[in-house]
Amino acid sequence: MSFEFHPLADLFPLIEGREFDDLVDDIRVHGVREPICLYDGKILDGRNRYRAALAADVECGPMREYTGDDPAAFVVSLNLKRRHLSESQRGLVAKRLATMRQGSRTDLGLSVNLPEVSQAEAAKLLNVSERTLRTAGTVLDQGAPELVADVERGDVSVSAAAYVASLPAERQTNIIAALPRDEDGKLTTEAKKALGPIIKEIRAEKVAAMKEARDAREAALGARQIALPQKKYGVILADPEWHFELYGGDSGMLLHPANHYPTSDLETIKARDVPSIAATDCVLFLWATAPMMPQAIEVMLAWGFQFKSQFTWVKDKAGTGYWCRNRHELLLIGTRGNIPAPAPGTQWDSVIEAPVGAHSVKPEKSLEMIEAYFPTLPKIELNRRGPPRAGWDGWGNEAETISNAETS
Repeated sequence: MSFEFHPLADLFPLIEGREFDDLVDDIRVHGVREPICLYDGKILDGRNRYRAALAADVECGPMREYTGDDPAAFVVSLNLKRRHLSESQRGLVAKRLATMRQGSRTDLGLSVNLPEVSQAEAAKLLNVSERTLRTAGTVLDQGAPELVADVERGDVSVSAAAYVASLPAERQTNIIAALPRDEDGKLTTEAKKALGPIIKEIRAEKVAAMKEARDAREAALGARQIALPQKKYGVILADPEWHFELYGGDSGMLLHPANHYPTSDLETIKARDVPSIAATDCVLFLWATAPMMPQAIEVMLAWGFQFKSQFTWVKDKAGTGYWCRNRHELLLIGTRGNIPAPAPGTQWDSVIEAPVGAHSVKPEKSLEMIEAYFPTLPKIELNRRGPPRAGWDGWGNEAETISNAETS
């Protein structure tokens, strides 16, 4: 009498090659020493022993019926104890277990009352992260059969396989077919080394494609914004004239910003009608000193932007400060609407190192960064000191030319 394998048992790969040959030899000498377990008339545990017994032409011995209430946990527990499976192999098992939904279980030959296993539960049961489980899903959904088989054998990590799985099926097959294998069909050490540069190349292609798509989106957004009847800006750089209250009253006024330019209180800056010049999709870069960080967040929210991240300008010499002598300023990033973030691999370092210039003048390097991120969006610099940079409009009592916003 022949037996089918239960779908729960098929979650795990069968042993092959020399490992299976060794099992056949052992069973030929000693027989099947651990009973094969059945569930719903199918083999739940013991597929490899059953196959080896047939190959050795040996009786399988008495079989037993599973009587527990959690056959999935039973199968997982036994296989994890017996076999040294990698995280990638366990990830495939977890994903397959999680996708056995109730509606399809009758077709799979599973009992209709078998509890459904969520992705989180499957990940915990197989001792893998949910991220590994999701990556395994990409391999199972998009990977060529040969690629999935290599992950099942433990030859390829699920993360590497996910990169290959992102390619067209024919290219996947060609890559896998070109890798050298041993007599058991497993990838050789040289093949695994060769796969590294291939993955690196695929990753670079994906990054380039993402950058191209992002740049096209940024260019299209800039064209729409420039075409608006009243000019609006996709990039706003602001350096507000913060008024900072000194602890020591007049004693520190020699270094106070008010001695260099008029300052404004927080409510005045918050009330500035920046939203009227901001495009629907817009990014704000907002300068702030360390002690003005809370007020800067208030201003950002008042102008209709959500905080995202920040750059730090590291100066070549220290200034003043109560808790420490400040040698840095912050450039906060906020967005509104659907502004594209930089493409992966094109982000600048979060630290901008540049010397201190005239009082409150910010480094041109920060503008270079913004231009690199958003080359085509219309840009304005608020509180610009000196003539606007080429390609920018300027606004403020120290800007040396009238901005386009004022002449539109």
